[in-house]
Amino acid sequence: MQAENIGGKILSLMEENPGITVKMISEKLSITVNQVEKVLDSMSDTRQKILIVDDEMDALVSLKVALEAEGYNVVEAKDGHEVVDKVYSELPDVILLDLMIPGIDGFEVCRLLKSDEMYRHIPIIMLTARNEVDDKVEGIELGADDYVTKPFNLKELKARIKMILRRQDI
Repeated sequence: MQAENIGGKILSLMEENPGITVKMISEKLSITVNQVEKVLDSMSDTRQKILIVDDEMDALVSLKVALEAEGYNVVEAKDGHEVVDKVYSELPDVILLDLMIPGIDGFEVCRLLKSDEMYRHIPIIMLTARNEVDDKVEGIELGADDYVTKPFNLKELKARIKMILRRQDI
């Protein structure tokens, strides 16, 4: 089932059956109760959601504060396994993905998400200190929408995020 259709399907079920429970919705759509609850929660917050993935707390916190100041709903993950869990539960509008993270590395996370019919539409900006052309090419070939090297200019990164989110709205 397409991620962008889950919210619509949940709303349709709720309109058709005003007394329907979360458990009944999860059974009808073959998704977990937790996924239904997360979608319902996310539908009440209309801000665009950004998932930041970085195992360096200083970088993660400063970027989170800067993006929250711009009005984004920011979610964070510190390793590859947590990224996958957060994507499934939070359905972010864009992912800022560090390549060198514990567990599943950023390349493999990108490969997993871009091969999943339900999540491949989520744009990924690879955000990393790896500046080699081969790394950039691999990231783009895996489906990343952009590749930004650290240290980055915050103003430029915000512009790139806005550009990608505008494309999603088209």
